[in-house]
Amino acid sequence: MRLPLNSGARANARVAGLFVIIALFVACVSQPPSSTMTITFVGINDIHGQLTATEEHGSLVDISSYINALRHARAADDGVVVVLDAGDMWQGTLASNLTEGASMVAAYNALGVAAAAIGNHEFDFGPVGPAAIPMQAGDDPRGALKQRAREADFPLLAANLIDDATGQPVDWENVRPSAMLDAGGIIVGVIGVLTENGLKLTIAPNTTGLSMAPLVPSIEREARLLRDAGADMIVVVAHAGGRCSDASDPLDTSSCAPTSELFRVAAQLETGLVDHIFGGHLDHQMAHLINDTSVGMNVSRADSFSRVDFQVDRDSGRVLDRRIFPPQINIVPRPATYEGYPLKAIPEVAEIAAAALAEASDLQAQTLGVVLEEPFPIGPDMNLGLHNLVLEALLETFDVDIVMHNVLGGLRRGLPAGELTFGAVYEMFPFDNVATIHSISGGDLRRVIAAQSTRFRRVGFAGMRVFIQCDADAISVRMLRDDGSEILDTDEVRLLANDYLALGGDDILAPIIPPGGFELNLDQPRTRDALVDWFRQRGGTLHPADWRGHAEPRWNLPEENFAGCAS
Repeated sequence: MRLPLNSGARANARVAGLFVIIALFVACVSQPPSSTMTITFVGINDIHGQLTATEEHGSLVDISSYINALRHARAADDGVVVVLDAGDMWQGTLASNLTEGASMVAAYNALGVAAAAIGNHEFDFGPVGPAAIPMQAGDDPRGALKQRAREADFPLLAANLIDDATGQPVDWENVRPSAMLDAGGIIVGVIGVLTENGLKLTIAPNTTGLSMAPLVPSIEREARLLRDAGADMIVVVAHAGGRCSDASDPLDTSSCAPTSELFRVAAQLETGLVDHIFGGHLDHQMAHLINDTSVGMNVSRADSFSRVDFQVDRDSGRVLDRRIFPPQINIVPRPATYEGYPLKAIPEVAEIAAAALAEASDLQAQTLGVVLEEPFPIGPDMNLGLHNLVLEALLETFDVDIVMHNVLGGLRRGLPAGELTFGAVYEMFPFDNVATIHSISGGDLRRVIAAQSTRFRRVGFAGMRVFIQCDADAISVRMLRDDGSEILDTDEVRLLANDYLALGGDDILAPIIPPGGFELNLDQPRTRDALVDWFRQRGGTLHPADWRGHAEPRWNLPEENFAGCAS
């Protein structure tokens, strides 16, 4: 039950919630409930439409089996399970994308999700319908997101997503900064926030008129409002991430990156104001205690889930103890039981997933006439065969000099060995980005490369090799075409990118975007469709070794982790 914010909410809701618990469990217990109860919070994040399992990833159906077992365990000890999501729910698979995420929302409703944060990829679908960005007067750039919010049985939360027209957090139907939940008579305030870079990590036209507020002040503001309204506990769902290499000991944060966004947020919050934070956005795991706030986060694609158990006094609502669990790995082989109960999927979740998969199966199974002799894996190496394959395919397809693509982040999944299918290419690149061509100068290209040379996630490109050196404290860039000729500042260069990059995505082209923006021809094919056509026309077999660039890498830097030239 979600409660309105009012000063009497805590006492009234505790009484009402306690009667509900007694009514539900009177047939299961012969003695009155104890004075303490266990609230198990389960956190999921970055599911990205992963309704059903693959060889590489788990699924929402699999996670539902763990939640099912946990609910049996809490029913046995008169406790409660609360399921929360930290964003990026529906963009990423054909089964989800065909319905613009509606199948995922239906599955979340069946799973019993209590609240979810808005992630950056919740904006990807743009208006309701096939267009990924507004194309006609009257198109609502957040139409698909708002429609999913209306369909959800749980609130979508965004405390730091600001409507520029009002200067306040967005106020859309079923979208709000925070919510109050009745967890067996204990009042839990839940706050949702989005990484401060969130609006740069989706398609720019879909976020016009919005801006981001800093996370810590936004969380603290909402937390105080919720406490004043009677919340016993505060939990944050943050589509913002941290990095830790070891999540086995919650008290040992030595493997964590203290400069990561989620770590800094937990460290800077007023001690004791927030009980727990579920993070997301980055493909890492956390299960740690930071500044007396527990923090949990999972890798993406339903490969794990977070869990924390709180022991709470029923009468006062005071937290007595907590247990932080390492992220539960959710890929096969899985145990037969969890918490002493069989792992059986929630039937409604499984049925929704099966129906969505069936709807997408014909399109997903279409073969493209190509056989991959080995998998083309995804990873951070700029010279991977997958990256070079995609870039070269685009260079061959379009009449351009240079191709640029955000292969790190823009490509979401590797390609499996065997007969290549449309579904595999779709899930490698699930975005509806349109290929765009721009005439720029060699000097403009040099500025982009110089800025990218010091980035953690550099842009991928084809059609040239670049050589970075330090000239005193300045970065020197030499650019050689594939034929060996040098690209000069006065040269005219035809550059292929996509609308995401052309509109400022990832700040890749930011140094050269004109004041009025690039002129875009959105009648060009989608990047994914161009790749599908290239595979169909090429046919035959492909091997990743034929596409690796380690012998002649495109990026040639003074050192691997080049961060600039010292003064």
